[in-house]
Amino acid sequence: MFAGVRLAFSWLTVLPVGVGRVDRALAGAAISAAPVVGFVLGAAAAGLLLLLDLLGIGGLLAGFLVVGFLALVTRGMHLDGLADTADGLGSYKDADRALAIMRDGPVGPFGVVALVLVLGTQAAAIDGWFSLVLAVTTGRVAFVLCCRHGTKAARSEGLGALVAGSQPLATPILWLVALLLISPLADLGHPYRGPVAIVVATGLVLLLSQHTGRRLGGITGDVLGAACEIATTAVLVIS
Repeated sequence: MFAGVRLAFSWLTVLPVGVGRVDRALAGAAISAAPVVGFVLGAAAAGLLLLLDLLGIGGLLAGFLVVGFLALVTRGMHLDGLADTADGLGSYKDADRALAIMRDGPVGPFGVVALVLVLGTQAAAIDGWFSLVLAVTTGRVAFVLCCRHGTKAARSEGLGALVAGSQPLATPILWLVALLLISPLADLGHPYRGPVAIVVATGLVLLLSQHTGRRLGGITGDVLGAACEIATTAVLVIS
């Protein structure tokens, strides 16, 4: 399990965590541990938000600084996945051509629009340290959902092929139950908003994975990144 956590931090952050040979079992363990990485990233982002508040920096500027920090410490990988997925699906090409666009093409108009909307929405919606931690953690639970048992990979190589279908159904269920239990703390005045945010984020991730299954034949690493950003945005907006 510890090796899976190490690999998760190696994959999902800029931390120089060394790992050895990666096989499907270890990759699956890393996906299972992805929410742990999300919690750590969310806590770091929340710390930055509190520091900015102490310095008198708030509102949209603070939101963009926090979003920029998260992009920096994750190498922008999930944002890249969001843009590539938007371009591939928005092309309305067949699966092979859409996958080629996602793999090789520069960021196109659909990707640019997706990035502007998601980054702007996230920055504007950040309004509290706990909801920020909840949102970033939920974004990494999206990885577990997308890799649930029964999902297929769109390609025979790459991250998707390594982790698709690697998660027993109990794993995403347990993570979602944990999120639902703590989510009312995101807004004590309206304790229903947190659980609603988790449910909506879950629904959006499931819709995305089902749609990419139909359009592309399965998931890719880019789809995982897109799911992460969509789930994070949904929780920030609703909670």
